[in-house]
Amino acid sequence: MAYFNKLDFPFPTRGLAFNVMAKPVGSACNLRCSYCYYLEKKVLYKEHILRMSPDTLEEFIKQYIEAQKIPVVTFVWQGGEPSLAGIEFYKTVLQLQKKYANGKRIENAFQTNGTYIDEAWSIFFKENDFLVGISIDGPENLHNAFRKDALGNNSWKKIMEGIALLHKHKVEFNTLTTVNRITGDHPLAIYRFLKDIGSGFIQFLPVTEVISPEYDETYGLRLITPGHKGKKEVTEWSVRPEQYGKFLISVFDEWVRNDVGRYFVQLFDVTLANWVGQMPGLCVFSETCGDALVMEHNGDVYSCDHFVFPEHFLGNIHNDLLTALVTSEKQKKFGQAKLTSLPQYCLECEYRFACHGECPKHRWERTPDGEEGLNYLCPAYKMFFRHVHPYMQYMADQLAKKQAPANVMAWIKQNERDKLSNQKKQLSIGRNDPCPCGSGKKFKNCCMDKLTI
Repeated sequence: MAYFNKLDFPFPTRGLAFNVMAKPVGSACNLRCSYCYYLEKKVLYKEHILRMSPDTLEEFIKQYIEAQKIPVVTFVWQGGEPSLAGIEFYKTVLQLQKKYANGKRIENAFQTNGTYIDEAWSIFFKENDFLVGISIDGPENLHNAFRKDALGNNSWKKIMEGIALLHKHKVEFNTLTTVNRITGDHPLAIYRFLKDIGSGFIQFLPVTEVISPEYDETYGLRLITPGHKGKKEVTEWSVRPEQYGKFLISVFDEWVRNDVGRYFVQLFDVTLANWVGQMPGLCVFSETCGDALVMEHNGDVYSCDHFVFPEHFLGNIHNDLLTALVTSEKQKKFGQAKLTSLPQYCLECEYRFACHGECPKHRWERTPDGEEGLNYLCPAYKMFFRHVHPYMQYMADQLAKKQAPANVMAWIKQNERDKLSNQKKQLSIGRNDPCPCGSGKKFKNCCMDKLTI
């Protein structure tokens, strides 16, 4: 799901609340993104048209509100492409939410590819205070590499038109950007683009999928779970671990020097939360999971958006209460397995507190000792956590003193000035000598004017 900041999964309220990502049109979508893990879920359903019925919608809203033991209830509408349900569907949503609110405040988050956003949608989002998540992968050439429509046409220009309308009507939006084999090589171009289009809250989602060369004839699903016992192959579009690590570090280095407190990158926020010993607010970096479920268009509930497989089916809201499904032994076991299935290599890792093995979806590798269950992205996260450690520690110390984490930017600049000053004293750098910062520029054209000796 997109980075909804204050609407993120409320893990600090575990036991009082849970989240169900609702899919009003199931896997139906006007785009055919090459890396999409959800498009093929249509084979699990035989209906010609995937569309949530009025009865299912009302039952879901009623149960979902009643089940939450907190004063604010957040609905997350996703897909597929949820705008295919039409504006009238969401007008009904609002009516039903009002009917069953029972004094609770209701919020709505809407994750979309943005291609259907027009004046009517923009006005609707604004008038009803929807928080919109836009899926966009960066500048035009990078975005269009994998994100095409059913006819093979590029989607970037249409999405940008939608974003312009959101700005026009002052609709709050966040962005979700996949880091795949292509975009993974362009971290700064993508980060700067996202800032340029007005995304104050940014989520980077690593694309990592495994397929089976032994196609599963039982269900017709080619993408497989990590627990698959047969042969596995990483897809050609998946980001590589080292590539992802370098991507995160490059973005972080620019963010921590210039953008702390101005732009919010989900991964950096949750990393800092773990550094100060707080609940991270994101399931993949929590010790356990299981409080973020998904519901298909017909009321079928699964353990997680990334585990919509028959073996992770929990039940249907027309037959079982949501509360019964989320507290079922099957779901408890699913959530606890995130912790109990960690290999010894992870249990002994110095960065376990920050990672907790990340998402079980990515645990298909073996440890150096040959134990199963190592996260495919482990090398990436080790690179990242090792690199950010001093900055995270400084920001954690600032929070402990009730100071702003953004102070890290001045701290970095002062350290760099001190370092350059010392280097100049030691090396007696001339105006026309190469700058000791390593930029390749002459000292006079680079850091000379930054020094205060």
